[in-house]
Amino acid sequence: MAKPLDVTIVGGGMITNDLLLPAVYQLQRAGVAGAITVCALNTPPLKALKENPELKQAFPGQDFLAQPALAEPADRTFPALYKEVLARMPPRQAVVVAMPDNLHYEVVMEALRRDQHVLCVKPLVLKHAHAVEVEKFALEKGLFVGVEYHKRFDRRSLIARRHYELGHFGQFVMGEAKLIEPWYYRHSNFQNWFTCDRTDPFVYIGCHYVDLVFFITGLKPVEVSVSGVKGKFPNGKEGYLWSNGRVRFENGAILSVTNGLGYPDQGSGGNEQCLTMFCEGGDCGGIIKHDDQFRGVTHGYVEAKGGKHHHFINPDFFRLVPWEGAGYKPVGYGPDSVAAILGMAHRIEAETAGMAEAPALARRRERIR
Repeated sequence: MAKPLDVTIVGGGMITNDLLLPAVYQLQRAGVAGAITVCALNTPPLKALKENPELKQAFPGQDFLAQPALAEPADRTFPALYKEVLARMPPRQAVVVAMPDNLHYEVVMEALRRDQHVLCVKPLVLKHAHAVEVEKFALEKGLFVGVEYHKRFDRRSLIARRHYELGHFGQFVMGEAKLIEPWYYRHSNFQNWFTCDRTDPFVYIGCHYVDLVFFITGLKPVEVSVSGVKGKFPNGKEGYLWSNGRVRFENGAILSVTNGLGYPDQGSGGNEQCLTMFCEGGDCGGIIKHDDQFRGVTHGYVEAKGGKHHHFINPDFFRLVPWEGAGYKPVGYGPDSVAAILGMAHRIEAETAGMAEAPALARRRERIR
């Protein structure tokens, strides 16, 4: 049986709590992940992860090593600690990069320098030159880098891709997408890093739908323009709180993408998101239309969750459900995405275990091309 990979998650924020840590816990159950470390800037997010009652209930007996140690003062920060943590890892384990967008490049490159496979939340980096550098360096060292674009694993996306490949829609020519995150993001740690000089809603979440159109159609984007609306966070910092992007693809098709941090906190959905793609084939039109907010399930709870009683339930992205083992199991296209990326790194190491370095490197390069 293949040896589990030790996993270090760099970043202890929302996506680690909502998806990454529970997905890695499940991989630990399956023998894919070994020891788990979570490294953050300071202790408060680590304590929140440790004390999360939902995670305790779902994963009884499972835990992670916190870096920095929880005994450290809450107001003390450790911006370079992740480098020390990665330096202590055995080679060719796995690093999960879950930092603010502007920090992805330096953390990914540090992980590669330390001979680690990488899962990075989207977007991988903010400059094309950096993406090329990451690709070249990873191939040189025979390390797998996977970007966690979980919408690719949504069943509706996979179904659309198959039908597009078979020519059932014709050619994509015009589309629009929307993803508006909740208002409360403005009161979160976002206000410390989601500033005009670092990122914007199109870069942060609009990339999901640009990637998804490529995934469904195989068409590459060749031109992009973005306009934004600035606003102030509660702490006074200025950021682009709304954006609209216009993406042209290699066949001339156009996709309009609207994004923002402004979905009402009291709204029934967790956010607002959708995709419509118009296509042409012969003397007929085709259409792909996904309502990614309302998926046919509503719940009304006797006790409010997140400040509201009524919820649109997404059963497809991430849910904890009963299974044959203890606690609960995460299911959905979010965990599927994490499992696919870390599973690939695990298979690469299993296939090259016991080989001499030169043929092992050649084999790893072959697998990641």
